[in-house]
Order: sequence, then C-alpha cells, then structure tokens
Amino acid sequence: MPETTVLNSVHRALGARMVDFGGWDMPISYGSQIEEHHAVRGDAGMFDVSHMTVVDLRGAGVRTFLRHLLANSVDKLGVPGKALYSCMLDARGGVIDDLIVYFLEDNYFRLVVNAATRDKDLEWIRENASPFHVAVEHHPELAMIAVQGPNARSKAASVLPAALRERSLALKPFSAAREGTLFVARTGYTGEDGFEITLPGSEAAAFWRQLQDAGIRPCGLGARDTLRLEAGMNLYGQDMDDRTTPFEAGLAWTVSLDEGRDFIGRSALEAQRRHGVPRQMIGLVLDEKGVLRHGQVVHTALGVGEVLSGTFSPTLGKGIAFARVPAGDPGAVSVEIRGKAVPVRVVKPPFVRNGRPCAGILTPMQG
Repeated sequence: MPETTVLNSVHRALGARMVDFGGWDMPISYGSQIEEHHAVRGDAGMFDVSHMTVVDLRGAGVRTFLRHLLANSVDKLGVPGKALYSCMLDARGGVIDDLIVYFLEDNYFRLVVNAATRDKDLEWIRENASPFHVAVEHHPELAMIAVQGPNARSKAASVLPAALRERSLALKPFSAAREGTLFVARTGYTGEDGFEITLPGSEAAAFWRQLQDAGIRPCGLGARDTLRLEAGMNLYGQDMDDRTTPFEAGLAWTVSLDEGRDFIGRSALEAQRRHGVPRQMIGLVLDEKGVLRHGQVVHTALGVGEVLSGTFSPTLGKGIAFARVPAGDPGAVSVEIRGKAVPVRVVKPPFVRNGRPCAGILTPMQG
C-alpha cells in the first residue's frame, strides 16, 4: 500500500484524482490539469508536498560536514535564513539526490530532500555525519504546502500569523523565516514566485482550507510536472540519478570546485572535466503536432540519445523535453515518434521564465 500524507482525506474530499507517485498516494489533479497549470502561471496555486523529507542537522561540526557532503558550497550561506540548491554525490560523482539546504543557526542547518529517495538519503547522511558528530533528525511529523504563482506570496501571507506576515513578504528568493512551528521559505519548483511552507501535520488541513479561502487553487502533481519542466528544472530519477554526474545533467552551475574543500565525488568530477564529459543534457522543442515523451529515441549528428522528461507545454502550446545525447554539437536533431523521425529544435532551458516564453523558444533561434 502506498504511503499517505496528512492531507490525503482533504484531497479526496475535493474530488482529486489520486495516483501512486513514488510509493505515495498523491493527487494528480482536481479536475483540469491544464487549468491548474495556468492558475499557477497567472495567479496562485498550491500543492501538497508533504511527502518531501525534512532533515535537521545539529552540532558544532555541521558546517564542516556539509562542506564535505554537498557539491555546492555552504560557505555561500553567510546569513541565517539563506538557502542553497545542491546535489549530494557518491564517490563516482553520481547524483544520490538533489536538495535544498537552509542555514538557520551556526550549529543548525535544515535539508529538504526528495520523497522517493528518503531511505537511501537518510542512510547516506547518517553514515557520513557520524565522524563529524552531527545529529541527524528526520521530521515525518511535518507537512509542507507549496504556494506558487505571481500572486502566491501576497495571498499566502494574508493567512500567516501577524508576527510572520511582514517578514515573509520581505524575504528574498532562496531565504526563509521562522515563527514558532511555521517555517516559510521563498523557494519552489514551478519557475514562479511563491513560498514553501512547513508546519506541523496536525495543523495542515486547517491551513490548507485557509489558503483555499484566500483564493489559492489546489493543484496536483500533473501541473507541478509541466510547470517544473517549462522552468527547466530536473526531476530526480528521470533526468538524473546516481549513474549521472551534475555535468551530464545540466547542473554544472551547482558544483563549486572551491579551493581547499574535498567534497564527496570531487575527484571524479575533476577527472570528468579534464577528460571531457561524454554526455550532455539539452532542451528540445517540437514545432510540429505531437508530444515528446520519456524514452523516445533522439538522433543527433554525433549519435543516439533519449528523451528524459517530455510533455506538452500548456504555456507554449508545443511539445518540450529534456534529452541526454552525446556531448558536442548535435547538429540536426530528430526524435522517433510512432516510427517516424520528427525534426526538433535544440534550445537552452528554461523554456518559460516568469510566465513568459524565453527568447528563441517560440520561433527558431537566429544565428
């Protein structure tokens, strides 16, 4: 039986269509997935992401530990409340998971990692934390609601306690504020502005209804997937895994090869950079009718690859995808769709930013 979040009965009461998502019984949509997508791009929508894993790290050696654990450098986090996106790698440079790390106090950091990788993540974190004498606290009792869209912050702030309302509205991107049991972060997975709000599970249902009364539309994981792909954001297990390095997953920008820091997987990444990355991740746009899907074969001038994440983009009205192909200039590219080689354009993600198509996405790029 799949696991359930504390909001499961709320979703069912709203008539959500439920699916098994990575071992969790989750809402895929509450009606029209397209309308939910547009609600986030144009106004405000909310998602139950309580299946995500919240892990608190405490101890005098916690920063030193995270400098060793993560490919990005927590030394960038100099002010409490700031956050950082990073990959957690194995010794071969493979991505164990991607996560967000929050600096809360000198001896206190918070990680939010993926649901499907929870058990292996916790085992890896605990194993590597032991030599640094860092306490690892998993918090399954917490719920998380993501409120996303151009009006998300103002609408969500209206139901927050007064002591947190103004502080939350003043947050800069990738930063967080706390008040009692509420944790509000200006982060998300849609390419829109908004909050990810963590709170006790016992308070989640009432808070969800308050957000709904404030005009925020419940949205399912179907819309979350089309939104994140338009925004050029990877999905773990589909766009990357422990057989893929950040360099092969379009995540080189998350790797900090700062001097004097020997993080797990660094030597493998340095070797790959010296010898050349064999594969690359590219963005594709299909101008003809059709939809790009995971697993479709991609033909390039340098060899064969495959579609990783693919979907019909509601914002663009076109098929879009990530694909992993041989490194180098791919030349003319086509995708096999129902036995036919269909030409596609290679573009640089993201496809959509702040609700608008990025340059060169809707029409062929010049030059």
